[in-house]
Amino acid sequence: MEEHEAEVDISFGVITISSSRYERYGRLKGVENIPDDDESGRILVEELNAKRYILVPDDKTEIISATFDMLRDVDVVVTTGGTGLSPMDVTIEALKPLVEKEIEGFGEIFRFLSYREIGERAILTRAFAGVLNNKVIFCLPGSKNAVKTGLRIIKSQIRHIISHVRGIK
Repeated sequence: MEEHEAEVDISFGVITISSSRYERYGRLKGVENIPDDDESGRILVEELNAKRYILVPDDKTEIISATFDMLRDVDVVVTTGGTGLSPMDVTIEALKPLVEKEIEGFGEIFRFLSYREIGERAILTRAFAGVLNNKVIFCLPGSKNAVKTGLRIIKSQIRHIISHVRGIK
């Protein structure tokens, strides 16, 4: 274990933001209710052993509501989807104003790793992380490859991040 990294229990929740899936399935809750076509949500739930899952549309109010709901029960919320450049993509715009501290390095490292994989197209990549009420929020793009990149960073650093957020030495 590294300096400033405590052996702590960390619980995760996953929010998939997708208007098209929401139109097909409605608001879904529960890790047992992940739609078959939500590969990114399923990967996150399985890899993080998430205890909560919610599917919401690309709507700021819905995203904020789901995030606050989930933060009552988990230490870390990971969203997937709604981070692109289209007018409908509002995940980061919904959540960034809520955080007390942004973890700028997350987006920087995410784009660096993406650049190594996809080249200059990584300029379009928006990934975000921040701290709210001693808990952590990560916003990932919706593609399966982006989720795998985000997981690589999250899984390698979450104990260190949580240790700092909780002030554990």
